[in-house]
Amino acid sequence: MAGGRSGRGRPSATVGTAKVEKTDVPLTISAIGTVQPTVTATVRSQISGVLKAIYFKEGQLVSKGQALAQVDSGPTSQAVAQAQGTLARDTAQLAVARMDLKRYQTLLAQDSIAKQQVDTQAALVKQLEGTVQADKAASGTAQINLGYTTLRAPVSGRVGLRQADIGNYVSPGDANGVAIVTVESPIDVEFSLPQAQIGQVREASRSGTLPAVALDQAGKNELAQGSFLTLNNVIDSTTGTLKAKARFENHDGALFPSQFVNIRLQVGTADQAVVVPVSAVRYGPNGSFVFTLQSDETAKLVNVTTGATVGDKIVIAKGLNGGETVITEGADRIDDGSKVTLADTSGAGATPGANGGGQHRRRNAAQGDTQGGGQRQATTSP
Repeated sequence: MAGGRSGRGRPSATVGTAKVEKTDVPLTISAIGTVQPTVTATVRSQISGVLKAIYFKEGQLVSKGQALAQVDSGPTSQAVAQAQGTLARDTAQLAVARMDLKRYQTLLAQDSIAKQQVDTQAALVKQLEGTVQADKAASGTAQINLGYTTLRAPVSGRVGLRQADIGNYVSPGDANGVAIVTVESPIDVEFSLPQAQIGQVREASRSGTLPAVALDQAGKNELAQGSFLTLNNVIDSTTGTLKAKARFENHDGALFPSQFVNIRLQVGTADQAVVVPVSAVRYGPNGSFVFTLQSDETAKLVNVTTGATVGDKIVIAKGLNGGETVITEGADRIDDGSKVTLADTSGAGATPGANGGGQHRRRNAAQGDTQGGGQRQATTSP
């Protein structure tokens, strides 16, 4: 390190530099998530029967209530007719019983009939009223079962591949059903957060909506923008993580059910934060540090405390004030106090000495320097 500080005994290193900036930086949390439909509905037959027709195309967008398939309605139609016939018969019997009761009550008022006979007739009327009510319920049940012969979409969404064919016998116990309808707009992304970040997310969510961005599996291309939805109510004790969800409108269908994506959740903004390129930060036994360029073209090691990383920039929470010049390239060849040479950023291919007056002296061929009895050689840029 002593030789590095003096800058003697080694050629000066050519380095690249960048200015330390102050800017507003979004504070984000990144996680890997899985796309999940807000609703996944398996369309099953509510009655047993033979599948007579299928009205949908695989992958088709369907509306809630739209007919998807038809089960043989013959048996249920007969059940409806039978229930209605029973209801008609018992209704007629009730009407007769009520007329008889009215006559008996008139005779009782004339003291021409025993009261017991009137009470018996009144009980019969009550019995028949109950029978008619049961018949109406049976008729309604038969009508409902008849409606079940037409399988309809329970929600608006995209129907998947057909799970049954025409002629198959279907029943309510079929695990696969006839088709599966998924709601893709809006759509959710489920991801896991370390328990150490739960408090930060909860605190940020109290202040308003947290923006969320879904990126592709490589984490480079943005697929959709949405917002944080909710946290689960229990931490997974085996992993120490908590499941969370973000919701996306997904009008263009960029997110697909069960797709793996990267989630970037913004939990706040650091106002006028000090940022440097990620390449400027180095790591050693004492922690993170950067090299700053001094006015005498020497490098100075500065210990720093880093914060969030946003793209190719990293926040410096402590150590820099903004406005300094940090070394971003060539820092592996220098020490604290080393003499450095700035890289040529003009892109010109001028030959040494072409610019008279001594300009670009650092790009000249190696020359002897006898000052102080020592010899020092300048670096020639490629």
